Amino acid sequence: MALAHLPLDHRLRRMTGRDPDEPHRSATPLELFFDLTFVVAFSQAGAQTAHLLELGHWWPAIVGFAFAVFAIWWAWINYSWLASAYDNDDIFFRVATMVQMLGVLVLALGLPDLFHSLDEGRHVDNGVVVAGYVVMRVATVALWLRAAKHDPSRRRTALTYAAFVSVAQVGWVALIFVNLPLAPTLAFSAALIILEVVGPYVAEHGRDGGTPWHAHHIAERYGLLVIITLGEIVLGTILALSAVVDEQGWSVETVLVAFGGTALAFGLWWSYFTMPSGKVLHRFRERGFVWGYGHYFVLAALAGTGAGLHVAAYEIQGIAHIGIVQALLTVVVPVGIFMIALFTVYSLLLRQFDPFHIWLFIGSILVLVLAVVAVAAGASFGVGILITAASPLIVVVGYETVGHRHQAAALDHLLAP
Repeated sequence: MALAHLPLDHRLRRMTGRDPDEPHRSATPLELFFDLTFVVAFSQAGAQTAHLLELGHWWPAIVGFAFAVFAIWWAWINYSWLASAYDNDDIFFRVATMVQMLGVLVLALGLPDLFHSLDEGRHVDNGVVVAGYVVMRVATVALWLRAAKHDPSRRRTALTYAAFVSVAQVGWVALIFVNLPLAPTLAFSAALIILEVVGPYVAEHGRDGGTPWHAHHIAERYGLLVIITLGEIVLGTILALSAVVDEQGWSVETVLVAFGGTALAFGLWWSYFTMPSGKVLHRFRERGFVWGYGHYFVLAALAGTGAGLHVAAYEIQGIAHIGIVQALLTVVVPVGIFMIALFTVYSLLLRQFDPFHIWLFIGSILVLVLAVVAVAAGASFGVGILITAASPLIVVVGYETVGHRHQAAALDHLLAP
């Protein structure tokens, strides 16, 4: 049933599953409002990561960042796929969404303690983070149980989701109270993460045939989350630009940082949206798992780039404990990971090999190497950022000149009757 055809009030109504072929399906105002809380979460994760990186505490920063991004991304992904299949916009669904938003904010508040404890290396202070995460997941369980009651044809699928989520939450809560040393905590967390990731796969491959998620809607939702994450790069650019202005005033370096940071964010945005996700997922729904899970690395790389630009601000201000080359690497490495993730997800989505894409990928990586070499040879940070911004530009120019024709031919072959 299309949202436009629902009653104007928000009284309780059945969660019977939406039509996966529904025309003109797009993100709702509630979903857009829900996404705003993730701006705060990604910003908090980026700020904490940047602080440890500028101190040169690499492993605590990387581990904390990977865990934080997973918690943020996984909470978002579970809600968004559920909403794509069952959002009926009634009062129950709206209140459950509000509870999940509250959980995101609690999770964000707990990130400083988590990163600090990882930096100390004795234990993991994850109590507040896990509490916020569990709040979100309890609301998700309530929605799955309601779907199981109202949609008999997919009852087994909904109950499987609810069971996996519930078991995982028992494990996370136990982790708060057991208070294990660092290594056992990380090992137990890894096991729970595997359980969380396996759950949807088991549920969607059951006898019920999976949930009625909408391919174009879910592609749009992921695109919106990518844009939110790109906001961290814009924020990082502002911080770096402010640092340059404070140290040097308005100068050529100021222009380089401003243009380079903005061009980098714009190039990454343009590169991502060359991927024809909705069209392919609509025809090949079974490819949704590889595509959806692969986005963890895409989003982590974008958030990591924003954190790297935070580090750049510390370096420009002269308060970072690492050198300029290491500071640039905190930007260059995430951009490189984004390129690897983007080309991998693209290839797995279309399941076709195009040598032209390999050349684009190699070109984008060589540009990143050039940026590091240039700064190591004495170029300023602004020059390094400007060269780094040319990496996604290689992909954009390649796509707009030649690649779009290759993609059109691949789609014609792939989507032919």
